[in-house]
Amino acid sequence: MDGLLADIAKIPEREIYGRVQGIQGLLIEINGPVQAMGLGAHVLIHSGQGDKRLCEVVGFKNGVALAMPFGGLEGVHMGDRAVLQSSEPAVYPTKEWLGRVVNALGEPIDGKGPLPRGVSAAPLRRAPPKAGERSRVGPPIDLGIKALNSFVTCCEGQRMGIFAGSGVGKSVLMSMLARNTSSDVAVIGLIGERGREVQEFIEDDLGAEGLARSIVVVATSDEAALMRRQATWLTMALSEFFRDEGQQVLCMMDSITRFAIAQREIGLAGGEPPTRGGYTPTVFTELPRLLERAGPGAGQGGITGLFTVLVTGDDHNEPVADAVRGILDGHIVMERSIAEMGRYPAINVLKSISRTMPGCVKPEFQPLIQRAKTLMSTYSDMEELIRLGAYRKGSNPEVDEAIFYHPMLETFLKQQKHEACSLEEGYAQLAQLLNNLNAGGEEEGLTAN
Repeated sequence: MDGLLADIAKIPEREIYGRVQGIQGLLIEINGPVQAMGLGAHVLIHSGQGDKRLCEVVGFKNGVALAMPFGGLEGVHMGDRAVLQSSEPAVYPTKEWLGRVVNALGEPIDGKGPLPRGVSAAPLRRAPPKAGERSRVGPPIDLGIKALNSFVTCCEGQRMGIFAGSGVGKSVLMSMLARNTSSDVAVIGLIGERGREVQEFIEDDLGAEGLARSIVVVATSDEAALMRRQATWLTMALSEFFRDEGQQVLCMMDSITRFAIAQREIGLAGGEPPTRGGYTPTVFTELPRLLERAGPGAGQGGITGLFTVLVTGDDHNEPVADAVRGILDGHIVMERSIAEMGRYPAINVLKSISRTMPGCVKPEFQPLIQRAKTLMSTYSDMEELIRLGAYRKGSNPEVDEAIFYHPMLETFLKQQKHEACSLEEGYAQLAQLLNNLNAGGEEEGLTAN
């Protein structure tokens, strides 16, 4: 009844509409009461054939509103009515949305029937909590992956980026995190995803148990740029809804790069000039507005954000990756060379960093982590000489020790797709590895101080 009353209250007293004046590419020019059509407002075009096309106002020029469609433009004619729907698009979620799969408009696409409508609105675009009102990040969060728990420890309310090229195992890592990370609720946005992989992710990777505490937002790669961008906003809006309920939310998006590409398409269609890497200025304006919405809230709840970044040509300094890295609280770097050696997840722990890690790891574990990193760094520096056979054993005790531990550390960093490892188990395994030498190592005079 409350939802019905809320719907009735939002019925406008009069219908405001304009007319389609022209179409240029993906842009629809609408004349009429343009002053009532704010930027971001939704407009429904009624074609002469009875079809309806939902559009969004993306700009104004020469006295007309410029709108882009959420779908195709087939069947739209000159003079069609363009009815103003809302000036502040929002969704009305409830806890009953958990376990469901929705599109960018908040409509169910899982065949399980309609979604219940909540009373309070969750705006798609919303300012992040004020800096002075935000809580601090919480305790360490168990990600279920040894390499991350041990070397890139994250906290509740932290925002991390997963940087990887195509085919390096980014999606598999996301599925492991979705299944293993401890949280009250998970909101997962598949932005620009391949259509065939959606069901695989939901059924095989997430599973029935993981889906029961999750909402999955899907916008496939063939959908319009507005749908891909709105799916990103909807993912964040749903995360904020549960955060405001006092829950710890895991917000995952794959990928932020596709959000940036969608925003670039919208900007170019609206007449923005291309800048760095062909991206429009609004891309670098919208990225911080989106990512800053994640993190601790003003109350008990918080949003732990894990965002993938698809680096073009394995260039981790390309414009989007560089901008996102400067906004987030740390980054996880995946490298093709590690994947080619058969070690998965292909995480380079030496290049990955968590900005909250120094303050959240127990003091007794810090020397252990530092020693393991020193061994890996020493081996990495000498790797070419070792493989070429140019290094002579016994020349440097530190290098000899790094060579001895290298295969054991590589084995430690490996993890099967359906395997989980807690924070405590990871530290225990690492301590056992570094504090025990085999008989061969002792005979060769290696030490593990």
